[in-house]
Amino acid sequence: MTTLYSFRRCPYAMRARLGIVKSDKSVQLREIILKHKPESMLQASPKGTVPVLIINNGKVIDESLDIMTWALEDSELLLSTTNDMLLLIQENDGIFKSWLDKYKYADRYPDYPEIYYREQGELFLNKLEQRLATSPMLFSAQYSFADLAILPFIRQFAFVDIHWFRQSKYKNLQRWLFEFIESELFNSIMNKYPTWLDSHQEFIFPEQK
Repeated sequence: MTTLYSFRRCPYAMRARLGIVKSDKSVQLREIILKHKPESMLQASPKGTVPVLIINNGKVIDESLDIMTWALEDSELLLSTTNDMLLLIQENDGIFKSWLDKYKYADRYPDYPEIYYREQGELFLNKLEQRLATSPMLFSAQYSFADLAILPFIRQFAFVDIHWFRQSKYKNLQRWLFEFIESELFNSIMNKYPTWLDSHQEFIFPEQK
């Protein structure tokens, strides 16, 4: 069976799990600790980042968007993906993620105060806020490939200072994010599993009901 190495709180791993949940596929989940990466994962993907998907034919996919594409092949979610969506994801994964890292770990980047990094990240928040002013989701009334790919990163940004975010001007963004966090979809990817390194227990994901 196909195996997924994952880490619960990593936004890249979250987006991979979201893609799998929205598909008709399931995987064997191996929850890891990033400080103690299992040798089997490193052999499959020497770069040592999650998620890592090992298909039962031996093929390795170690980029989160590629795992989403694998999971959602032939699905309407993938087939309806537009160039505008891909450009928005590219901006999220590029310049926004760079500012997010500096904002979250501002003590590692003493050239500027934390608020400076937050303000740079807000340029992307403003763009999303404008989109969400005219649509429940980024591109329509339903989750798109872009929503699933971007939401985990906005969640991470918001929780750097959740009090600030709740009091901010981004009312549409707040609605979008908190509806997601309270959804069955989000809860389905955030179950806690024993660490595979310690237990070597594997779990079917998504959980069979």
